[in-house]
Amino acid sequence: MTEIFLAGASRGVGREIAKSLIAQGNHVVALLRSESARPDLEALSITVAIGDALDADAIASLVAKQPFDAIISTLGGKPTDGERADFKGNRNLIDAAVKAGVKRFILVSSIGTGDSAAALPPQALETLGAVLAEKEQAENHLTASGLTYTIIRPGGLKSEPPKGSAVLTENPNIAGSIHRTDVAHLVVSALTSDRANNKILSAVDRTMLFGQPEFEDFAL
Repeated sequence: MTEIFLAGASRGVGREIAKSLIAQGNHVVALLRSESARPDLEALSITVAIGDALDADAIASLVAKQPFDAIISTLGGKPTDGERADFKGNRNLIDAAVKAGVKRFILVSSIGTGDSAAALPPQALETLGAVLAEKEQAENHLTASGLTYTIIRPGGLKSEPPKGSAVLTENPNIAGSIHRTDVAHLVVSALTSDRANNKILSAVDRTMLFGQPEFEDFAL
């Protein structure tokens, strides 16, 4: 059984990752800021840890409570008390992982960060600029941390059932949409793939690409 610390499991991609991890027999400790999602997660046999990702000491304490094989983070979203978790929350998790000796860190970021900025139209970059800048800071902090990492940058997220046509690519110029469940499956697959070590990968559904770009799939 693999021990996973998961941040961002209350909803969206994080919740789908939690389901996928449990289905594969892993033990999951999910970080929650409030109690609201506890019943749903505990019904999935997930252990809940209450804490604020923006509180570095609290996160370090939670990560150090037991040996974890990996940390997965989907942190981001709405600002909390004027601060987003996209950078600071992820930075605290990354620092806690280094301190605790966690070997593996998977960060779910977004197409539009770093060298994938050119994949998005200017209007999207303008709208998402502040969030993407923080996600890029988190990516940079992770790549410089010394941890074995995988950064997965999904395109626009959809909630419909997956089509089975999601792919990863190292090409940063690809953009499109992808189902949340597919992102979760790719993240969990990357967890056990040595090929994914220290890679930054874009995740899209090949049937929902922007334009008709040519690119190579990245096989896990």
